[in-house]
Amino acid sequence: MKAVTWQGRRDVRVETVPDPTIQEPTDAVIRITSTGLCGSDLHLYEVLTPFMTPGDILGHEPMGIVEEVGAAVPDLAAGDRVVVPFQIACGNCWMCLTGLPTQCETTQCTAEGMGAAIFGYTRLYGAVPGAQAEYVRVPQAQFGPIKVPEGPPDDRFVYLSDVLPTAWQAVEYAHIPPGGSVAVLGLGPIGDMACRVAQVRGAEQVFGVDLVPERLRRARARGVDTYDLRDFDSQKELVAAIRDRTAGRGPDSVIDAVGTEAHGSMAAKFAQTAAGLLPRTIGAKFAEHLSVDRLAALHTAIELVRRGGTISISGVYGGTADPMPLLTMFDKQIQLCMGQANVRTWSDDILPLLTDEDPLGVDDFATHRMPLSETPHAYEMFQRKDDGVVKVLLEP
Repeated sequence: MKAVTWQGRRDVRVETVPDPTIQEPTDAVIRITSTGLCGSDLHLYEVLTPFMTPGDILGHEPMGIVEEVGAAVPDLAAGDRVVVPFQIACGNCWMCLTGLPTQCETTQCTAEGMGAAIFGYTRLYGAVPGAQAEYVRVPQAQFGPIKVPEGPPDDRFVYLSDVLPTAWQAVEYAHIPPGGSVAVLGLGPIGDMACRVAQVRGAEQVFGVDLVPERLRRARARGVDTYDLRDFDSQKELVAAIRDRTAGRGPDSVIDAVGTEAHGSMAAKFAQTAAGLLPRTIGAKFAEHLSVDRLAALHTAIELVRRGGTISISGVYGGTADPMPLLTMFDKQIQLCMGQANVRTWSDDILPLLTDEDPLGVDDFATHRMPLSETPHAYEMFQRKDDGVVKVLLEP
């Protein structure tokens, strides 16, 4: 089959690799009909390269048709249409039953000190072959895949793999009070969708911050009060502008949908780039013990949120030596909530919104659709934010 493989920093290729097969009774093999390119994939393209191995198959946002199931997968059959969550979980362990499949004790990557395995996402998360491919083997298929109806196009459901539950959890973890306010930092796919979810769930004021014109236009068209970072000379000016709209206190909640590659953190960017250029064995040791994130977005969130408010982090961070303003965080009595999205915990809440009325705007959420063969160009375009790209769907 054809699959997208990682070969080095900013080097992904479409190659022919062996077809996946059933290896365990709890496996399924899915023929992929649509698969997404995620902002998290860009971290592998640039920052997390020390944890990658040439030939790794990328991608973690697929949907498609069941081709084959193992003997211990009773609720799936060949021909079923399914969305596959990005994390791999059993559904039966204590963590899964507690609503935390991202911490699944069956697939937990204990050797790396990490949580549940994830498709196509470094050796830290199991080095599981990913889903930017024609087919994917799905472990723990007795729990993971979400069956969806025939009829509507893939766009209606494919975001259940990651974007929708990640945005939903970001809003859930933000603890926005009824009729309250939230600021979303970063209006890429997750931040954009988090704004939409917050509106549907009753937030009275939704502020969106970014510096990419297309992203700002998309959010503004859906009623988000947008702020272009390029219009402000400093973080303090931005914070003051939003505080003026919230009785001088700041929003009740802030969602950081940016993560480790925020603009405005030049020293950390240099350190990340240097680690990515080191030989992988040395770079991995550096990253495991001395890595830092670009924290401009998180520091803005800490400054912006009102006293006693909540910061919800959905952007991916990977630093082990990050300097944090704990005095300010403690003094402001800030609550922090974060983590990978627990897809199956939220999927039943989200499915009723995926109707013809389309309150979340999923049907036209993708800005670009490209064949799998053009994936290297899609990565380049997404990294540079060319051509108004916000969300790319790949079609094998």
